[in-house]
Amino acid sequence: MGIADQFKDKAQELADQAKKKANEGHEGRGEARNQGRERAQGASERASKTSQQGRNKAQQGRDRVRDAADDTRERFDR
Repeated sequence: MGIADQFKDKAQELADQAKKKANEGHEGRGEARNQGRERAQGASERASKTSQQGRNKAQQGRDRVRDAADDTRERFDR
């Protein structure tokens, strides 16, 4: 085996390694993309839940004010 053949084999080996790393990189990006999507979905669900809780508390506050106003009217009507 001559030196030219050794260089050719080494070049082919390095090319194969580069292809393998490139393929692994694409797989990793897909996994990272899925993890990012899951995190975003979880954050969206938490935000939605928090928003709903805020709406519920606001409604409870309005209900308490209405009840207090009704109680006051009843007392003045007596």
